[in-house]
Amino acid sequence: MTSTVKRLSSLVSRSRRQFLKSLVHTGVLIATLPYIKNAKAQAIPLLGGTEFDLTIAETKIVIAGIEKIATTINGTMPGPTLYWKEGDTVTLRVKNLLSEETSLHWHGIILPYQMDGAPQISFNGIAPGETFTYHFKVQQSGTYWYHSHSEMQEQTGLYGAIIIEPATIDAIQADRDYVVLLSDWTDEDPMTVFANLKKHSAYYNYNQPTVVDFFRDIAGEGVKSALEKRHMWNMMRMSRADLADISAATYRYLVNGHDSTDNWLGVFKPGERVRLRFINASAQTFFDVRIPGLALCVEQADGQNIEPVLVDEFRIGLAETYDVIVTPTQTAYTIFAQAMDRTGYVRGTLATHAGLSARVPEMDKPELLTMGDMMGAMNHDMAAMDHSAMTSEQMRQMGHDMADMRPVSVHHASTEFSASVDMRVDTPRTNLDDPGIGLRNNGRRVLTYADLHTVGGTLDARAPTRDMELHLTGNMERYTWSFDGVAYNESTPIHFRYGERLRVILVNDTMMTHPVHLHGMWSELETADGQFQVRKHTIVVQPAQRVSFLVTADALGRWPWHCHLFYHMHAGMFREVVVS
Repeated sequence: MTSTVKRLSSLVSRSRRQFLKSLVHTGVLIATLPYIKNAKAQAIPLLGGTEFDLTIAETKIVIAGIEKIATTINGTMPGPTLYWKEGDTVTLRVKNLLSEETSLHWHGIILPYQMDGAPQISFNGIAPGETFTYHFKVQQSGTYWYHSHSEMQEQTGLYGAIIIEPATIDAIQADRDYVVLLSDWTDEDPMTVFANLKKHSAYYNYNQPTVVDFFRDIAGEGVKSALEKRHMWNMMRMSRADLADISAATYRYLVNGHDSTDNWLGVFKPGERVRLRFINASAQTFFDVRIPGLALCVEQADGQNIEPVLVDEFRIGLAETYDVIVTPTQTAYTIFAQAMDRTGYVRGTLATHAGLSARVPEMDKPELLTMGDMMGAMNHDMAAMDHSAMTSEQMRQMGHDMADMRPVSVHHASTEFSASVDMRVDTPRTNLDDPGIGLRNNGRRVLTYADLHTVGGTLDARAPTRDMELHLTGNMERYTWSFDGVAYNESTPIHFRYGERLRVILVNDTMMTHPVHLHGMWSELETADGQFQVRKHTIVVQPAQRVSFLVTADALGRWPWHCHLFYHMHAGMFREVVVS
């Protein structure tokens, strides 16, 4: 990837004309690239300008030295990194060489709904053999990405990065600039994966509590406490290991199309400021990212500049992006991204030259969910449970001080009381300073939403005129997912009034963490007391958590609103929003 270094290292320091000229000198073709039938995973071109020709097809790619068939863009997986300029109008001609419909969605990009790329909502999709032309003005800057919104194509490789140069000087200065795109790959047919989850939701979950864990609880807590804890979870018919639906049992984790054996490389000179644009383009995996020996200065979240915050580690949810600055001084460092369930990881290397590598850390031990991760999320069968009888150890297992839980009243829709919902949260927590299961008190500085503060504050100072509450719901055993207990195929559109300012409240009634993406409009996350926190396009909602954000309904049309866990979306956690 040294050619990518040369192409991207001058993004900030050069003018746009100089930058595009340098691309030509390094052999990169602007706006178009010939379709490649067989391509290596390393070949991720950068395309700049305002006119783009993108071809979607099935292509042989190489992962860990083995050929696979992927859904690609211009013959590569990931697809080309698209370089735009804020204020420009871009035209993207997307040709479909697949035998099925396809699409491209420009994730987090503010544009007319007809250009959003969501089949059957914003347009009809791109039929086999057809070409669709996207045409819109670029109204923002920062790091974003694009992906298919059709069939199972996102899981089979149809995604890529977007870099948008600011109209003025970039506030984030760097000597080197790399995209670090994280994803998950399975050799199974994604429909087979989905069918396996429907048959048994724990099909890929190998971290279930064992007899050894039970005896460990006895040793640490005593027989009575261990038995009580096991009894509680059995009564709730839930597993404390439900951190992730899919694990390394089928997934291979990738960075820029490489698995750990490929060891993706980013080159630097000691003392340089290196910008790393992290993008989680995975279908189903939360990654916990760190670079041992380097502090990470987080300077952008979801394409929006934030007040810089120094951390050792961050969790990146599906579809989120974080831009960090590092200043390496040694010869080699490991970029280490472990899956939230600790079943696997992917690593890359920052080094002064090819051939170097650094020590790869051991994965952290997997942690089980605590009662605090489902505080108040007792299903109807648990309504009569005597909480006053809990032992002190069980209270400790709640994982959060009661003062931090900030119980608030919630409204459960009547549709939540059905077989498709196995949990309901009555007293959700509202704190934003929890890094999440597996990252609490690990001895490292871990990023939380409470650390994120968008530079410049809110885009709209108006107070909301109404509140809308939605619950993230599901039944893990049935593998059904929904909003308010209603799956997409049974739902009716949600209506926003054009120009209104409204508050959206999301309550997670499940034991899983959900990244929720509203197309077409910014979501401005607020604190529990109603103060502006950070502007995002994807908001991660932890188990038993209540979050609220403000939306200005300034985008006419029809927009998807869904969980970005790929199989949750396909299983029903999806709604249509109509702004009129």
